[in-house]
Amino acid sequence: MCVAVSDELAYRIAFSFVSGIGPVRMRGLEARYESLEAAWQGAREGWREAGLDAPAIEHLEAARAKINPAEERTRVEDHGIRAVSWHDSGYPKRLTQIADPPPLLYAYGELADRDEWSVAVVGTRRPSAYGRQVTQQFSAELVDAGLTIVSGLAYGVDGVAHETALERGGRTVAVVAGGIDKLYPPKHRSLAARIVDSGSGALVTEYPLGTRPKADNFPRRNRILAGMTLGTLVTEAGKKSGTWHTVTSALDQGREVFSVPGRITSQESEGANLIIQRGLGKLVTCAADILEELQIEQVERQIELSAQLPEDPTQAAVLGVLGPEPLHVDEASRAAAVPASEVSAALAMLELKGMVRQVGPMLYVRS
Repeated sequence: MCVAVSDELAYRIAFSFVSGIGPVRMRGLEARYESLEAAWQGAREGWREAGLDAPAIEHLEAARAKINPAEERTRVEDHGIRAVSWHDSGYPKRLTQIADPPPLLYAYGELADRDEWSVAVVGTRRPSAYGRQVTQQFSAELVDAGLTIVSGLAYGVDGVAHETALERGGRTVAVVAGGIDKLYPPKHRSLAARIVDSGSGALVTEYPLGTRPKADNFPRRNRILAGMTLGTLVTEAGKKSGTWHTVTSALDQGREVFSVPGRITSQESEGANLIIQRGLGKLVTCAADILEELQIEQVERQIELSAQLPEDPTQAAVLGVLGPEPLHVDEASRAAAVPASEVSAALAMLELKGMVRQVGPMLYVRS
């Protein structure tokens, strides 16, 4: 099926409609074909060579029969939405570091470079008065420190976190589990509008327009929520809370988890307390505990220090070999082709800038 458009973004949007083509298979298509237009117009043999299995090929053929890439791009633009590829500079930097980043994100509103300095705030959909209070307290203190609040636009803790960030004059990003035109829950559409209209936030999703939020979309959504942030804060959550998906994603991605202790008599605090009891997250009683663990004072200062990095080629080389998995100084030295003594000095400066963290003797990860 020929389409009168050579714009790669249009084809990226078209591929986002195809079930069964995630990060691994998208990389396979990008490696196999000279362009996504060529991939879209390909045939079964080439798709198999790119790593697509039979169900994915069936889904792609069905999508190709009914989707016009040019029309879908126009529809996105008509909604005022920006489609951001994982190759674009506007794609959240921290999200590129996880194992399965979305090949394409849809953003409605303003995504900013400073959102790299963010914390996910998550928890129960039925917070107690205590849960609401601590969510407001932590969100306000994190905003005051210059961090962006990221959450999932759900009832309860998510909504309180977004509301507090807006009221405090800070930035907030809502990661949703369906198309931006199919927001859930419907009662939070006004909150979503406030996030966008404030000019200090955005709605983000990997799902194209028209996608209704299904139950299995939410765990997938949570990996984005955890992946684009420095760490995840649980303010109040039950033992069987969906919050566990976000916590698990954060831990799998090598990100920090923080938990506010709750009353031992409250079912809504069982999950938050269990995180602490099992050593999965750090007990925190104020935002200062989070800032200390992340080695952040004020975001403005962190941004100022980070901007100095490109001027030092050794620091840039060392940072380039670090990721979410711990790396020994000697291994970093070999990978970056830099003497171990210089690596140690570079790591000390990078740690001061909040760009790396020491997680064990001579072991470092990228923040």
